[in-house]
Amino acid sequence: MAKLTFTDAEQQTLHTERFEHPHPRVQQRMEALWLISQGLVYSDAARLSGVSEATVDRYVALYRHGGLDGLRRLHWGKSSVSELVGHKDSLEESFRQNPPQTVAEARQRIQDETGITRGPTQVRAFLKRLSA
Repeated sequence: MAKLTFTDAEQQTLHTERFEHPHPRVQQRMEALWLISQGLVYSDAARLSGVSEATVDRYVALYRHGGLDGLRRLHWGKSSVSELVGHKDSLEESFRQNPPQTVAEARQRIQDETGITRGPTQVRAFLKRLSA
């Protein structure tokens, strides 16, 4: 694997943002990469920044693919907005007219009316939000 090289400007940014970036996860990433920029090996950078070597490897991959902006980006998985939100009004009306007796029945009606399949836990959470 090619050795990482950092410009003086990148080193300065890593140094500054490891303390000043508003998100602690980004601070941790900057800390690990700053330590590497100072000549430490991954294992030492991991130990000093409080993460595993595998995590340092992921941070390095983020940097290699996206530079400093890649380290700043946070990807927390799927959107927190449910696909069912777009069907909330029609489902609420349907359930008010003919309340489901079980979660399994509600699940099947959601699938029939929207084409969206959800598990029992997700259906329970959706029904709870409807009743709130």
